[in-house]
Amino acid sequence: MTVPATTVRDLRRQWKPHKERLTQQHREHPTTVRFHRACSWLQRAEKLTGPDDLDLAMVNQWIAFNALYGQWDQAALEPVADVACWRQFLTRMLELDTSNFIARTLQENKRLVMAIFEDAYLSRHFWKEPTTKRASQAKKVKFDSQTWFLQGNWTLILDRILERIYLLRCQLVHGAATYGSSLNRTSLRHCSQMMDHLLRAFLLVWIHHGADEDWGTMCYPPLRSAVRR
Repeated sequence: MTVPATTVRDLRRQWKPHKERLTQQHREHPTTVRFHRACSWLQRAEKLTGPDDLDLAMVNQWIAFNALYGQWDQAALEPVADVACWRQFLTRMLELDTSNFIARTLQENKRLVMAIFEDAYLSRHFWKEPTTKRASQAKKVKFDSQTWFLQGNWTLILDRILERIYLLRCQLVHGAATYGSSLNRTSLRHCSQMMDHLLRAFLLVWIHHGADEDWGTMCYPPLRSAVRR
């Protein structure tokens, strides 16, 4: 059984009954706001299909992901660090996913997962000392992941994939890559494709199993009235 192909329009249609029910409880219910924000960025990424759009597509996809996992630190009055947030989010997703949307997505895209694991440029280990030896060592995760797939260790696979995609995300948003660079096209294409698959799986889990979950304090809730200056 494969994961059904879904456009953002399809996802919104499936979410609508939950949205209407939750909005009756709270006009700006955080669960509906998170879903709406994620879909808005994913829908924009859907339109970025050209080879020159990969940088923007990747950034939009990560923003969509961030809309789902982001948490507000009530004590520090600022967002919680990214890595801690998305790792906690992945654990929750897998616990809720009794439909196996995520596991099936990983299985159906195993070749893409392997391509990401084989890419030394997506490894933090490699960048600590970018040498041929390090590049070879960085690819070891590809062989380890064969065992993870056999064991069904989706938590570890998902964590390692997002860890590598996050490295590329950081390179882009922190100005550590050139827009349209020929050097990172393959890495970007693989990561963007994987993010697209994972986001749709996450949103399906959200729809079918996560509508009534407490997803934590949302960062920067919408304010319908602003202070005039």
